[in-house]
Amino acid sequence: MKTAIASLKTTNNAWNTMPWGKIQRKVFKLQKSIYQAVKSGQKAKARRLQRLLNKSYFARLLAVRKVSQDNQGKRTAGVDGIKNLSPKDRIHLVDKLKQRQKAKSLRRIWIPKPGRDEKRPLGIPTLHDRALQALVKLGLEPYWEAQFEAESYGFRPGRSAHDAIDAIFKKALIKPQYVLDADIAKCFDQINHDHLLSKLDCPSVYKRSIKQWLKAGVLDNGVFEATKTGTPQGGVISPLLANIALHGMLNTVVNHFPQSIMVDGKQIQKYRPKIIRYADDFVVIANNPEVILEAQDLIKEWLKPVGLTLKPEKTRLCNTLYEWNGEKPGFDFLGFNIRHYPLSIHKGINAGQAGGKKPYQLNIKPSQKAIKSHYDNCKKVIKTHRTAPQSALVKQLNPVIKGWSNYFSKVVSKNVFSKLDHMIWNALRAWTASRCGKASYNKLKNYYRYGVNGKWTFQTKEGFRLINHIETPIKRHIKVKREKSPYDGDWTYWSKRMSNGYTGIPNRVTKLIKRQKGRCTYCGQFFTINDLIETDHIIPQSRGGKDIYKNLQALHRHCHDSKTQQDGNLNRDDCTHKKG
Repeated sequence: MKTAIASLKTTNNAWNTMPWGKIQRKVFKLQKSIYQAVKSGQKAKARRLQRLLNKSYFARLLAVRKVSQDNQGKRTAGVDGIKNLSPKDRIHLVDKLKQRQKAKSLRRIWIPKPGRDEKRPLGIPTLHDRALQALVKLGLEPYWEAQFEAESYGFRPGRSAHDAIDAIFKKALIKPQYVLDADIAKCFDQINHDHLLSKLDCPSVYKRSIKQWLKAGVLDNGVFEATKTGTPQGGVISPLLANIALHGMLNTVVNHFPQSIMVDGKQIQKYRPKIIRYADDFVVIANNPEVILEAQDLIKEWLKPVGLTLKPEKTRLCNTLYEWNGEKPGFDFLGFNIRHYPLSIHKGINAGQAGGKKPYQLNIKPSQKAIKSHYDNCKKVIKTHRTAPQSALVKQLNPVIKGWSNYFSKVVSKNVFSKLDHMIWNALRAWTASRCGKASYNKLKNYYRYGVNGKWTFQTKEGFRLINHIETPIKRHIKVKREKSPYDGDWTYWSKRMSNGYTGIPNRVTKLIKRQKGRCTYCGQFFTINDLIETDHIIPQSRGGKDIYKNLQALHRHCHDSKTQQDGNLNRDDCTHKKG
């Protein structure tokens, strides 16, 4: 294998003809060994395997591929101005990763916060530093995945926001809960460097590199600013470092409370709270109000040595059914609203019980803030395409609607979807009126035709139509098992979750994987949760193929590249990138 790769280096198309499938499998095998070593308590063995992975040529190839081809920010330059790499440059960068150069400063850029007028800063490392971060992450992630707490869901492979929401649903389903809904103030910017470095527990070669990235400083319009705290937001490894810094908070606080307690001669069961964390957002849920108040104080104390505090304006003490502490019932988390609703005496989860209790039911819906933000985004697209062709407007609106609908399709969203469809229909009706003046049937039929939504379907002459929110089926999400990780090698469990769409893979790709019985149509190998998966047109659109389900296939990313190179005439725009 080494001889074959050495010969590939001498050719111009060496990068594209790399055996990516085999490279991925070899690296993952080593990652799985690191995970299993930590799980069995052999941390010294795990660190030896990390050093081996750090020297691996295959691992360096994957790291460079990730930052130069796979990541969304691959064309964002650092302070050196380099943002595009040719195949020959990528191979040169792989060789450069052998020598650990001193980390360069970050380039600060400002990006708007979703749904807000304010902006947040990002520090963009150079391509070389990003590749080195990706290499370190390959070894560091499986080591910590074997130790992370079960109720931590943010920025972890195989876990999603829907897992966190389902965890809340299971805890709050039976009876109303007291809740601490909190956010850590400037989490990524305020983490204490010394505390984080002392917690890493990794080979010295990793620790030296991480320390350099933490201390590299930031260039903002040519002005250098030293970084004394925080992790480099915008870097590949930043979310993992934040998770490491916050690791231990959940178990420390939860284990402080007994499972049951005796009060006034009465045994109170399930006294211990539950904490669900997604990155720097978390909620504490308990049956008793005193537990919530004590947990808040414990979390504040735990965060002090980490250099962090709770954000006062985003910290709420509330109840899921009734007003408590001056706050309205229910709370928002990750774009969802979680609340118990009172019902009639014949319905609800506690209907028919003695004691004159009012029946209630837990419903999780899209939050009002999320609904407004989405509608504003749709209106913005409509406004910017005021004079554009109808097909261009539909092409821009469809991904916005489909993406939002898919995210909220796991909860009680049917009424919200219907309401949004009506609001967008009215906005489109105004869009047509602004183009044709006083509306008449003859004028409107240029934009509305008989289709799947009746005679008022917003559709072009060619049949290209606007999709509705209500078309997305509501399907409940099944939460990942407590401490399961893609690095544990349980292919049966993870392939089943992937084929059922529980790992963040879009529904369209999930259906293709199911149709193909979990295999790539090009190489015949099974898909895994760590694979990059692309949907490709069987007959390319450039050859007259249609963008319909029957003409799609799911391929590994590396298989798609090989197929593209062999055919030589496939248009890169004929496929859609999807990460699995």
